[in-house]
Amino acid sequence: MRKSRCSAALTSSAVAPATEPNAMGPKEVELTLLKEQNGVQLTSSALIPPPHGAVETQERETWGKKVDFLLSVIGFAVDLANVWRFPYLCYKNGGGAFLVPYLLFMVIAGMPLFYMELALGQFNREGAAGVWKICPILKGVGFAVILISLYVGFFYNVIIAWALHYLVSSFALELPWVHCNNSWNSPHCADAHPGSANGSFRATPAAEYFERGVLHLHESHGLGDLGPPRWQLTSCLALVIVLLYFSLWKGVKTSGKVVWVTATMPYAVLTALLLRGITLPGAIDGIRAYLSVDFYRLCEASVWIDAATQICFSLGVGFGVLIAFSSYNKVTNNCYRDAVITTSVNSLTSFFSGFVIFSFLGYMAQKHSVPIGDVAKDGPGLIFIIYPEALATLPLSSAWAVVFFVMLLTLGIDSAMGGMESVITGLTDEFQLLHRHRELFTLLIVLATFLLSLLCVTSGGIYVFTLLDHFAAGTSILFGVLIEAIGVAWFYGVGQFSDDIKQMIGQRPGLYWRLCWKFVSPCFLLFVVVVSIVTFRPPHYGTYVFPDWATALGWTIAASSMSMVPIYAAYKFCSLPGSFREKLAYAITPEKDRELVDGGQIRQFTKSHLVCFL
Repeated sequence: MRKSRCSAALTSSAVAPATEPNAMGPKEVELTLLKEQNGVQLTSSALIPPPHGAVETQERETWGKKVDFLLSVIGFAVDLANVWRFPYLCYKNGGGAFLVPYLLFMVIAGMPLFYMELALGQFNREGAAGVWKICPILKGVGFAVILISLYVGFFYNVIIAWALHYLVSSFALELPWVHCNNSWNSPHCADAHPGSANGSFRATPAAEYFERGVLHLHESHGLGDLGPPRWQLTSCLALVIVLLYFSLWKGVKTSGKVVWVTATMPYAVLTALLLRGITLPGAIDGIRAYLSVDFYRLCEASVWIDAATQICFSLGVGFGVLIAFSSYNKVTNNCYRDAVITTSVNSLTSFFSGFVIFSFLGYMAQKHSVPIGDVAKDGPGLIFIIYPEALATLPLSSAWAVVFFVMLLTLGIDSAMGGMESVITGLTDEFQLLHRHRELFTLLIVLATFLLSLLCVTSGGIYVFTLLDHFAAGTSILFGVLIEAIGVAWFYGVGQFSDDIKQMIGQRPGLYWRLCWKFVSPCFLLFVVVVSIVTFRPPHYGTYVFPDWATALGWTIAASSMSMVPIYAAYKFCSLPGSFREKLAYAITPEKDRELVDGGQIRQFTKSHLVCFL
């Protein structure tokens, strides 16, 4: 509030007052010229100016329907990790007791940060980099999250390619991961479950199909011996890239329609799998293990750490996707309601998927007479080894496998679309040359992603995948969200940010939201960043431990994105004229405030602005 009042005072003293919005409500202020182009509304602010400070880009397309935006956000936030990670963490950390820290962190950090990003993108109508006109010195945060989203695309698309490979293999009378009589099987393969907890579970036909039949991991000795790309996975990856391109090349005109399938189908499939799963023997034991409550586990720090990191990554905050998607909203859209709806749907989906997963895990545990802990695994192994093995034992197993891997494809595609849209929107909004040639730029981005992803479809590609998964969006994305939260709450100011939201939806955020943005969320993020560094463990895959040079390479990848923040800040600071104090004040002054003064008054304005900020 102090900064908001101070900025208003400076504005009135430096120049003649700017035209204030009249007494009309947000809906009337938003009156714009609507055009229809291929079914997508385009807005033009040539007739009536937008609310003060809001950037209404000429001819910027908007979502054809409100539901297109909601499905896109939900589709991005609900991804493969909701299926394989949340249920495992819930089982590992005291069952139902895990919901206590999870829901706490959701309320004090997840929802406020989600709301903040939706409002930030919607008000400024630009991507992850362009929104930092609110504090130009922190524009490097935008470039950092764009780079992180690009890194994630290098390995996330590979998961979709694996799912596509499995989908094609499922169209067979007998699934290829049922027996050990295939060319890729080793002498250690056993059709019957070994019934041992010492790691021999990996010698099942399903495990060997994934690691030897699909990945050809046995032909590699580590990161230093990757081998050439496998043509089967390369073909699947190419199809994924083609699908992504034609979903993104026209912007939200195409992606907004694709999500009608990709965002809704997983719920139909999950429901069908649950109805089938609960009829299996042992399913109730699995669900009971999933929901078993052990409140004593809440005394362990690891439970709270797992809940904090799960909230950060499951909602997709910090990747620039929410900012990019919301930038195509109308300026009067109720982003508060959207934030509550989408975060709630995300959490409910994670919880619901646990019933689906553990009904089948309980069945597998009883079938092979082993504890549930032997079959409850985290990561890709759950959906590419254990779940396919369970499906293979059912009547009409091929049909169930097709349904399951179609679900994985749709879960992956809309999340991958979101990541690519963050990169494309963020850069095309920043560079007009790219904006004028969006289709060509989109093609270049997806081709670059494809070429670099080829490293992950080699015989040793799983090692590259694990390295990127460990470092590309770990500490770096948490750092990016931390600086973003500080920039909005402390540099731009919670008061000014609240005023922006009031101009959009007609009411200021309540005290609770303002306190979360100002204090709670930044402290939470700082805690998670520190914990992620303190608890760091070198990556490994199975028995393979990554060499020191690989760990150094991983940290280099992480640092390459985080370094964008200080590098751009130094560039911006050095490029400004004036004394140190004047440069600093100018660098933290929102661009909309600079436009209120002419060049002769900048010095007086920036000095006063710095005093108010301090």
